[in-house]
Amino acid sequence: MKLNIALLAGDGIGPEVIDQAVKVSDAIAQKFGHEITWKPALTGAAAIDAVGEPYPDSTHEVCKNADAVLFGAIGHPKYDNDPSAPVRPEQGLLKMRKALGLFANVRPTFTFPSLLDKSPLKRERIEGTDLVFLRELTGGIYFGEKGRKDNGDTAYDNCVYTRAEVQRLAKKGFELAMTRSKKLCCVDKANVLETSRLWRETVQAMEKDYPEVEVSYEFVDAVAMRLVQWPNSYDVLITENLFGDILTDEASVISGSMGLMPSASMGAEVSLFEPIHGSYPQATGLNIANPMATVLSAAMMFENFGLMEEGKAMRDAVNKALEAGVVTEDLANGGKAYGTKEVGDWLAANI
Repeated sequence: MKLNIALLAGDGIGPEVIDQAVKVSDAIAQKFGHEITWKPALTGAAAIDAVGEPYPDSTHEVCKNADAVLFGAIGHPKYDNDPSAPVRPEQGLLKMRKALGLFANVRPTFTFPSLLDKSPLKRERIEGTDLVFLRELTGGIYFGEKGRKDNGDTAYDNCVYTRAEVQRLAKKGFELAMTRSKKLCCVDKANVLETSRLWRETVQAMEKDYPEVEVSYEFVDAVAMRLVQWPNSYDVLITENLFGDILTDEASVISGSMGLMPSASMGAEVSLFEPIHGSYPQATGLNIANPMATVLSAAMMFENFGLMEEGKAMRDAVNKALEAGVVTEDLANGGKAYGTKEVGDWLAANI
């Protein structure tokens, strides 16, 4: 198969972990007889520094014409520490999601047998955890009208959803549940928010189309509590943008490190694959960042093309590295810590 992949390294440790994912992906391509053309493009703070905007038109052209996008991370302290900055890296991420129609963020959370005791939660609480969040990405409070009034003393952010936006996200949730344990949880705050009541009534109306799926409805605060008590009681969860942003980061630490969790943002035409850990600017250039989440995101990318054996080979390599202790400092726990590049080399060599 010939694959044309847009490569958006971004900021901070993004370029370092992306380099390793490319290295491992190229090893997969060689092993299985594929041809990958990588097309780099600027985004985030790097793009602001170069051309004055975080998601330039040239980058969008590369992305929309690609078969998929492999993305690193965006964010830089000089923008994080300046609330008045008129242009911010995160604006590029929101613009990209909207422009590419990336409406569904797929965030799996699973455990690794060799790392169960590295989780902040007790082994007996997390063993067997294998859940997936589907977070709506292009609506809600992040995209609603926002501003200041009363001489800047009052601020507002409007949360708006349409029924169609809920339906298309919920449809993906139902379809995913049918391939797994046929359990779906709709996460909302329907006792308080009108948008949540729309979510709940829309999903309830869709239940008849998926009679085999057991659907539950839980308030977001209850889910936040249960994720640290009984995470393995969940399978597929669907939720709106803000709730999903918070809950998926909470769930990500169950595995023992944010540096292990991949994600995908799905659209009608093109999909984007990225690690969840952010740009981690303090580690930039130090060769200490964990590349495994980015490698596993690339595995999700291969599987999205129907190349399941290729994805499994990447996952198997990561599991072998974890079992062998070929890990970066976030997982070394006092033992030998390997560099970002060394972990990438090991994974590629084992593939």
